[in-house]
This record gives sequence, C-alpha cells and structure tokens, in this order.
Amino acid sequence: MPSRQEVAYFGAGPAPLPTSVVEAGGKAFVNYNDCGLGLGEISHRSPTANKILADAKANLSTLLDIPDNYEILFMQAGGSGEFSAVVHNLVSVWIERRRRRAEADILKANPGAEKEQVDEQVFQRLAKEVDEELKLDYLVTGSWSLKASQEAARLVGSKYVNVALDARKANNGKFGKIPAEDTWSLTPTKREGGKGSAFVYFCDNETVDGVEFQSFPKSLEAQGQDEEDERLVIADMSSNFISRKVDVSKYAVIFVRELENHPAAPKRDIGVTGITIAIVRKDLLPPQTATPPPALLHRLNIGGLPGPVVFDYATIAKNNSLYNTLPIFNLWIAGQVMADLVSEFGAQKVTGQEQIADKKAALIYGALDKYPEAYQVVPDKSVRSRMNICFRVYSGDDAKEKEFLAGAEKRLLQGLKGHRSVGGMRASNYNAVPLENVQKFVQYLEDFATGQ
Repeated sequence: MPSRQEVAYFGAGPAPLPTSVVEAGGKAFVNYNDCGLGLGEISHRSPTANKILADAKANLSTLLDIPDNYEILFMQAGGSGEFSAVVHNLVSVWIERRRRRAEADILKANPGAEKEQVDEQVFQRLAKEVDEELKLDYLVTGSWSLKASQEAARLVGSKYVNVALDARKANNGKFGKIPAEDTWSLTPTKREGGKGSAFVYFCDNETVDGVEFQSFPKSLEAQGQDEEDERLVIADMSSNFISRKVDVSKYAVIFVRELENHPAAPKRDIGVTGITIAIVRKDLLPPQTATPPPALLHRLNIGGLPGPVVFDYATIAKNNSLYNTLPIFNLWIAGQVMADLVSEFGAQKVTGQEQIADKKAALIYGALDKYPEAYQVVPDKSVRSRMNICFRVYSGDDAKEKEFLAGAEKRLLQGLKGHRSVGGMRASNYNAVPLENVQKFVQYLEDFATGQ
C-alpha cells in the first residue's frame, strides 16, 4: 500500500491538501487544543469558534489585501447555492437603487403626496423598469459559467439574462477560447447610452474546460461614480483562489464555491468541502443599500425574490457568518491553509504562491508542447488555465488514452482523467500539489511520448 508521500494526486475535486494540515486536522478533530472536545463537536457560537472565524478572516484579508470596505462571509450550499445567491442579492440591490431613485423623483415632483400614493407610483415605475430594463450579463466561457447563466434564467426568466459572451460561438461549438472584448455584447451603461445591468458575471477559471482569464477584462473596469455607469462585477474564483494576486477593489462580489459532488471546491486551494466564501463590497449591504421591502419584491414577482434567508448576504454579514450552524472544523482547515500561506510567504503574500503556480504550469505545458504528436492541449494558448491543464493523448485515441492513464497509475500519478462531460486528460495544478509531484508528472509525459 503506497504512503501519502508516494502518491502524486492531480484530481480537480476532491483535491489534495497540504499533508501538515491534514495531520493537524486529525488531532483537532479528536481533541482541539487539549480542551477534551474535537472541532466537529464544539458550538459554532463558542469563543473558540469565534476566534477561528476571526483568524480565518484576518489571514484571508492579509493574503489578498482585501480592502476595509469589503465583508468576508463564510456560507454553505456550494456553487449552485452561490449561482442563486448572486441573483437574489444583486437583483435586490438593483431594485433598491431604482426604488430610491424613483421615490426621490416622485417626492420632488409631488412634495405633499401621501405615502400610499407615493408607494403606488414607485411600484408602477419599478414594474415598468423591471420589465423593460432589468438585465443580468453573463460571460459564458465554460461549463460553470454556463450553469450559472442557466440558473439565473431559471430564477428570473431568460428574458432578463443577457449572455454577453458565449465562447462556443467562436470555437466550433466548444469551449476553449475567449473572444476579443470588442465582440462582447454587454448591456450599455448610462455613459454608453443605456441603463446598465444588475451585474456582470464571469468564472475566472473554468475547471472542466481548462480556460482561465489571464487578467481582469478591460471592458469591466470602472467607468464613473454614477450607479448607472458602474458595472457590478461578480467573479467565481473557486478553482484559482489565492493562486495569484487579485485587485479585490475591482469586484462587487468574489465567491469560492464548495464541493457539491462535482469538481469544484475551495478544498482545491484552501480547505475541505462544506464552506463557501463570499467577499462582498459593503456598500451593497445595509445600511448603504438596504434590502427592498419583502412586500414590494413579492408584488414585483421576480424569480421568487426575496430568496432564501441563508443566501442573503445582508443577513449573513449582520450575524458574522453565524446565522445558521457553520461547520467549524471545515472553517478551521481553511483557516490553517491561509495561516500557513501567510507564514510561508510573508511580505510576498499571495504573490509568492502565484510564482510557484506559474512555474509548475510552465513545466507541464512545456512538456506537452514539446511532443505535439503525442499531446494536444485543448484550450487556445491565449487562455490556458494554470490550474486545470486539459489535454488529449494522440488526438483522443481511446486506446492510447487508456494506456496513458494505466501507465500513470503504475507510477502513482493519480486523478488525471478528464471531466466526464469532455473526456481526455486533466492535470489540476492546485496549491497543495508540490513541485516534486509536477516534476514526476513531467518525466512521465516525456517517457510516454518517447516510448520509454
């Protein structure tokens, strides 16, 4: 039976964790800090749990230089939950901003109007604006952003969902490229002669298709201070989180989804399944932007708004992520990974991890490109993911791919089979995959291609 050190695991999810964290987790699960209880047993409202929560927030803030005007939320329900939560929360923000604007305009025009009269006029204006102007922009570059756009359409109706980019249209019906930004059909802002969208959504790294945005899209950069000129950018960073430096200030919401019986989890880079992280700009929460009155949302009848309370960012923020029972053991694991990264890289912060991730990815892609007859990288070179390296063996020859996987298994190189929806191979280069394991894999790529 192989030891943990002998196995080189490249699975996309579940995925490897640092051995030191796994070993410490075993002890903490049995008896945390000699308190006589394990972390799976202590109250989520205990001082111990609160300290674990505070430490995790502090270390994550340090790693990513998260500005003070952002709230870090620890939630549950995974990627599918966040696909819904984004819609519930950001459409509510759009409605509340429009409600305030309508109320101010109506009161200015009719300063002595009765409240009931004003409320009715506000509703009539809002209903018209929802019908004619509400748009949710989605950049669909792979399987996960596609699922997110489909969930939005299910909740609010396809009429309101603007797929501003469907990358398949530029790649023979398959994902693998990100077309030039001037081909995207984003909802125009006020400055561009339109009314703007409720938000723009994209997945920074697509685990299934091996596509990663190489930088923040220029077309999503801030355009002005007016709410109607602002694009609220939502990013799913589940599979490249804390693998490179990110300017958090460019985003309204960043989330990291958990594992939900699919290959998508913060455990790839920071923890085990059960925790979803949302980093939310505070001005999208009360008191700056209050949640619209439930009665108004009911009457507008948009996608079941208001949504489930456990998806409500305002409620989770108000209760310090403890509105419902947070899995403290899972949070502690994530916190330990963050603490280790802070300790290891010091002043470099997440840039130190980025350098390692880039080096490992370059080694793998270098070996694949060296033998074009044996290996074909699936996505275009301009959008290759550093985290999920998708390729075919001998143009997808079934026998050769089975031979490749069997040979890899003999060398204890595991988790290389591609996602069931696309086939092929996928080597996931997450933070916990050590350089020496990548070097072993690169050697196997060399040996297989040369018949050794």
